[in-house]
Amino acid sequence: MKEISKDNFRKLALEFHEGIGTYRPRPGKLEIQATKSLVSQRDLSLAYSPGVAEPCKEIQKNPADVFRYTSRGNLVAVITNGTAVLGLGNIGPLAAKPVMEGKAVLFKRFADIDCFDIELDCKNNEDFIKAVKSLEPTFGGINLEDIAAPDCFEIEKTLREQMDIPVFHDDQHGTAIISGAALLNALEIVGKKIEDVKVVFCGGGAASISCARFWLRLGVKLSNCVMTDRDGVINASLGKELNPYKAEFAIKDGKTWHKKTPTTLDEALQGADVFLGLSAANVLKPESLKGMNKDPIVFALANPDPEISYDLAKGAREDMIFATGRSDYPNQINNVLCYPFLFRGALDVQARTVNEEMKVAAAYALSKLAKEDVPDSVLASYGIERIRFGREYIIPKPLDPRALLFVASAVAKAAVDTGVARRPMPGETVEGYREHLDKLLGTRRSTMREIGSRLKKSSSGGTLLPKLIFPEGASEKILRAASLIREEKIAEPIFVGDPDKIKGNIHKLHLNDLESCEMIRPRESVYFEEYVRQFYEMRKRKGMTLEQADNLMRDPFYFAAMHLQNDLAQICLAGATRTYPDVIRPNLLIVGSREGKKVAGVYMLIFKDRVIFLADTTVNINPNAEEVAEIAINAADMATFLGFSARVAMLSFSNFGSTKHPEVLKMSQAAQIVQKLRPDILVDGEMQADFAVNPSLIREQFPFSKLNIGKPANVLIFPNLSAANTCYKLLGQLGGAELVGPILVGMNKPVHVLQRSTDVNEIVHMATIAVLDYQEGSQRSTSSISKD
Repeated sequence: MKEISKDNFRKLALEFHEGIGTYRPRPGKLEIQATKSLVSQRDLSLAYSPGVAEPCKEIQKNPADVFRYTSRGNLVAVITNGTAVLGLGNIGPLAAKPVMEGKAVLFKRFADIDCFDIELDCKNNEDFIKAVKSLEPTFGGINLEDIAAPDCFEIEKTLREQMDIPVFHDDQHGTAIISGAALLNALEIVGKKIEDVKVVFCGGGAASISCARFWLRLGVKLSNCVMTDRDGVINASLGKELNPYKAEFAIKDGKTWHKKTPTTLDEALQGADVFLGLSAANVLKPESLKGMNKDPIVFALANPDPEISYDLAKGAREDMIFATGRSDYPNQINNVLCYPFLFRGALDVQARTVNEEMKVAAAYALSKLAKEDVPDSVLASYGIERIRFGREYIIPKPLDPRALLFVASAVAKAAVDTGVARRPMPGETVEGYREHLDKLLGTRRSTMREIGSRLKKSSSGGTLLPKLIFPEGASEKILRAASLIREEKIAEPIFVGDPDKIKGNIHKLHLNDLESCEMIRPRESVYFEEYVRQFYEMRKRKGMTLEQADNLMRDPFYFAAMHLQNDLAQICLAGATRTYPDVIRPNLLIVGSREGKKVAGVYMLIFKDRVIFLADTTVNINPNAEEVAEIAINAADMATFLGFSARVAMLSFSNFGSTKHPEVLKMSQAAQIVQKLRPDILVDGEMQADFAVNPSLIREQFPFSKLNIGKPANVLIFPNLSAANTCYKLLGQLGGAELVGPILVGMNKPVHVLQRSTDVNEIVHMATIAVLDYQEGSQRSTSSISKD
């Protein structure tokens, strides 16, 4: 955003909300979608009259069944009166609606919680409370938003006492929880104890008071706190009338750590360890920071501009840990790290309230998450290469998807442990609940988790880990993935390349566990001469000279393929830095395909509600019917091997002979060949793609089809490379599919090619699949030997 001028940004923001230009042509940010199919008279009769009467009667008999038969358990209201909106102040409920819509969007985006924004034109607290309380039958939780202090305290307190669902004022508690987590980590970094630190709270509003209350619960002592507002230090002895909320933190009897009772913010900061600002822009001067103790902690959280800019603050105190509410500086204290996940955990156990124990659990969960390795997806979102727990990373990034797993599970456990939950955690345990939450992050995470679980079970016998060779050994991305692969006991890495460069990058990335791994410079390997000879013998009848074999074997990709062929490695993964043809060529020349098998590239595409496999996406340009059949068998076996029940559709622009064309006939013949060779595989075609993936179309138009089983095809075989390659790339870019692959099938040994755009997690996923592929191949070989 630094590159966009204020005028341009304003124009973009208005276009975004109006829905013009490149944005979807509809005002606002929300729409309602049905979760059930409504395409037939039967569907309508079930959804409304007369079918809807049945759940109504059940709920009347047992009100708790409302969570069973309706969306109430996943429905939150974001409610405001518009009296304290962002940095805009009392702009009223109508002008507040864009903010509330935005909040609702974030609930859905980060925690899959459905949300209605409600703006109430209520003139007093009594009317507001009455209106919100009347909504209880509709919602599973209430998120209060942008309500001015001190009214917000009375409103929330009354609603929490009178309602039997979670009521949470995010401006108070969200900021408190996240800043509390950041405080815990900042204190750990500077080596200070929470019960000893002196804290100055700047601002006497809802957020500041709530943060102060929460920090006391975390261990800060009230006697070590000073609070200021626009009039200076809040002091009970001055005779000024204070509301009861400010009075909690007013200086009493002149007792502070100061020699002289402070009256201004500058005086209050003398000898302080921590500053928390929730007030206004530019109220904190650089000179004021110089009176703070060593390693000061400064949280300047005023929005949109902090109490002091990052550059000014750092210029005054280099030893400072600094945080703001902005995304363009380190340590962003952003409420989106809390409220979606807190509500997710509360809703999933049908909590009656959000108590203090649940809030504390959320803070400690965020504190712990900040110390975990940051995944590539998060680094890519922020355009940074590496980030580690430390002075400029004390709190997780708002786009870190793991916050859902950490916070929601901690909150749900705390709700169950303190007796405010109506039901146990899904999955019964924290680990089981996290697996359940994984599915909310996308089918991919849960799919890969299940595949990983299979690998752990199959490797539990104590056998040696297979050796996984990486021809791109010096790649930082490969090294980071290899560290995880080794740590999770998936495989033992071998790196090919310049050992000095590999070791240098290992030290640079602090991956000391990799120092003991094998590193090979091809020309200096004891196997080099033998590999040159073998390669020459393989290819001399194809025109290769001994000199050419020598030159090619210096290439890490050719050397890795020969190492694999000689069983000194069991698996090869490559492609993070080179093109697909450059990676696959040496493996086809040296490793080759299994006897009678056609090599093909299979992509696993993972959508929110299904997983499909596409082939051949990368190798064969225009296969004949026999080759298409072989590709289909390999792809179906791969799907089955990964735990899916294969349902194969041979795709074409024709349905079951409606057009006589050579390509159509090829796909029809291929289906017949598969049925003959492998009657255990469910296959049909030729058919158009929409029929293959929509069971109702098959049922209505072609009830005779073998795929008329009420489930969509999940292995889609294309007539040529152009169609398959185009399809997977379009679905990845426009269809919202997550891609895993290409998975090479038909190779004589486990060789898999990475995309150059792949990230660390994708490399780990491919390694998991490759090791399972190796284990399957070993079992297959053992089985065939025993039969002989």
